[in-house]
Amino acid sequence: MQFVVTRSSAPGCEPNCPEWISAEGDIAAGTPALLKRTLKKLGGRKLPIIVNSFGGNVNAALELGRIIRKNKLDIAVGKTEFSDCWPGTDGCGFSYGKGSAYLGRASDGAICNSACPLMFAGGVRRVAGGWNYLGVHQITTTWFPSTTHYRTTYRVKRGKKYRVTTQTVTPGESYKTYEMSKGYARKISAYLREMGIGQGVLDLMKATPASDIRQIGLHDMLTMKLATSTDTLELFTRASLCMFDPPAPNCREIPGNKPAGGQTPVAKPAVVAAIKAKTGPPLSQAAKAPAPKPLQAAPGNSTPDMRFVVVRGRDSLCNPDCPEWISAEGAMTPQTPQKLRQLLDTLGNRRLPVVISSQGGSLFSALAAGRLIHERKLDVAVARTTIVGCDPPEAGCLADNGAYVGLISDFGVECDSACALMLAAGAKRLVDPKARLSMSSRGQTQLVKAYLEEMEMDPALFAAIGSVERQLEPDMMLKVGLTTGPESVEALTGPAICKTSPKPDNCLLPPTAKAESPAKL
Repeated sequence: MQFVVTRSSAPGCEPNCPEWISAEGDIAAGTPALLKRTLKKLGGRKLPIIVNSFGGNVNAALELGRIIRKNKLDIAVGKTEFSDCWPGTDGCGFSYGKGSAYLGRASDGAICNSACPLMFAGGVRRVAGGWNYLGVHQITTTWFPSTTHYRTTYRVKRGKKYRVTTQTVTPGESYKTYEMSKGYARKISAYLREMGIGQGVLDLMKATPASDIRQIGLHDMLTMKLATSTDTLELFTRASLCMFDPPAPNCREIPGNKPAGGQTPVAKPAVVAAIKAKTGPPLSQAAKAPAPKPLQAAPGNSTPDMRFVVVRGRDSLCNPDCPEWISAEGAMTPQTPQKLRQLLDTLGNRRLPVVISSQGGSLFSALAAGRLIHERKLDVAVARTTIVGCDPPEAGCLADNGAYVGLISDFGVECDSACALMLAAGAKRLVDPKARLSMSSRGQTQLVKAYLEEMEMDPALFAAIGSVERQLEPDMMLKVGLTTGPESVEALTGPAICKTSPKPDNCLLPPTAKAESPAKL
């Protein structure tokens, strides 16, 4: 595990920005010493820890938790994405950046598995959010048996008899056990009591085989007191923390730093209030606020973030009673699940199919979005949506009665890796033969396996994929249960479906059409 003091690179936060300790990697026997060294360099500053780890040495995790609690530090599950310079690379020393800290952004989509939750338990405030994965399982112990032989001989020197003992150690063949001993269980139980955590964590560890991982949901974390709130890592890392008076303890002002991109520094609320009190309102005319600048895409990111919009089909065969669907296009990012949740909340109980086209992206975001789809029992199809007239990101491109007008195309569509995992969550899952779909576990074998089991997928699907991206042909998708039938997206969005009885959930007359229809006598 590597500990890196990180300063937020959020636009506009300089010269006063939040800082945190990024903790990423496996927990080893020497990890506690590294944390102590990092804290010593901070000279008493209490920075929150943002952890992303698959686990590791249990004893070291317990020691880390005690160090964190002793220093009264907060902790969150999350990952740190460094700006321009990655720690450990050439020319990227500790003094790189502003004020002897690396620059970066904290985001969701992280893992805290195995021994990591024991380290996590040491935080004063502990947040995991809803988009990270925290899991536990049984302890794996590796034993190294050995046989010790003693040989005693006697030697006479200057008339005195001396005994000489020779010790020989013969190592045996190592082996592993996959259940914690009673002594180890008592040790972990005592640690959890010390940290104020419920014993339910230990019960889940005992009940989950070492070859598997049991995810602990956010609600269960709160019940077990493993998490202290439903907040995300933004509780400790958002730039607005430093605009309060007083600012958060992990904020540090560096007067020489200027806002990135030449932006104007944001005044603290207390300072703004003081200025208004002194000057009062302008006498002649109201002050003009500077015009907001349009948002720019992230540099180097040619694929736009995934967007979700409601689309109504445009076809003379169905007008005005045409099917609607949710168009999901773009790369999956940590914000993708939240965007989907917000759209679904606006739809209430309506169940619209999701039409997705994506080259993949964040694995963890795909799993979180997939769970939302599975929870709402939505259908999913792989296809591309063409919005008629304008593109939603454009200024002035507004939805009509809550939906854009669009057409479906399934030619040349791609659904790679994370996209296929979202597809697996659908109640009905359709992929046109002309679409290209590929899938892999992305090195997260146990995580993907647990997710597919949760989605009630056929075990043959997991057996068909590997850690390397593999394209699946239509007959293979049908055979392993990734698709529920040979139909195309037309089965969910075709113009004729709204004339069937019973009418599908995604058919709804727009309010204008209802108003214009003649009354029946």
